[in-house]
Amino acid sequence: MPFYERGPVRIHYEDAGSGFPLLIIPGGGLNSTIAGLDTTHPFNAQKEFSNKFRCIAADLRNANAGQSSGPLEIGRPWDSFTDDHIGLMDHLGIKQFMVLGYCIGQPFIWNLIKRAGDRVVAAVLTQPSGHRAEMPTQFYDNNMKGWGPEFVKRKPEVTMDQVSDFLKKMYLANPDFVFTVTRDFVKNCKTPILVLPDDVPPHPYKVAMEVAMLAANSQVSLYPWKDVPEKIPLAVRHIRMFLEANEPAMAASSVERRAAE
Repeated sequence: MPFYERGPVRIHYEDAGSGFPLLIIPGGGLNSTIAGLDTTHPFNAQKEFSNKFRCIAADLRNANAGQSSGPLEIGRPWDSFTDDHIGLMDHLGIKQFMVLGYCIGQPFIWNLIKRAGDRVVAAVLTQPSGHRAEMPTQFYDNNMKGWGPEFVKRKPEVTMDQVSDFLKKMYLANPDFVFTVTRDFVKNCKTPILVLPDDVPPHPYKVAMEVAMLAANSQVSLYPWKDVPEKIPLAVRHIRMFLEANEPAMAASSVERRAAE
């Protein structure tokens, strides 16, 4: 099992398939793990797309069921995770890549585009999370119950007060939209975006569709796309077509040449 290490940060990742790189960010909030792709997700993007793309996925730093670890950076929660995503790509020698994120992947992806927009070729937002005005503290509350206590149990040097401060900075300091960027940023973004909306409390349909309407180069899947199992392959096919359409031509041709040799 490979690890990427940078100072006190240690990130467990998997690298499968070949072709143009696709960074996959599992859902599950702060308990986002590679293993979750098989157990809690509507489809496993790493398995679906590794026959065409080089699929890289990682356990989120400090996910309770994962193998990644690092400091709890209270003053910069979103950026600390983005450091890990960018650092992993640097570690693997990858300059440009596409990215597919479930759930919490939406704010992570927008932060990636904000910080390294020249490297993100295209992005897929799958059942994206976002701020729900009628439940403004749901992410703080859920993580104080479902992630924080177990994390503190594993890391006794961290207190629940510190966890609270971390979550307040993450979810309550900018309690709006997608947490990491503004509507103006999305409106001015030229990166190709594919949105697969959902509508459960952490994945507000309204925010997903607002992103799709604002982004200048966006597409939207059918909706609902996972209410019955028979629809999921259609959504996966749409993702595959989107990724193939936005794969840089030079990378695609070089992969085809290698396959023919």
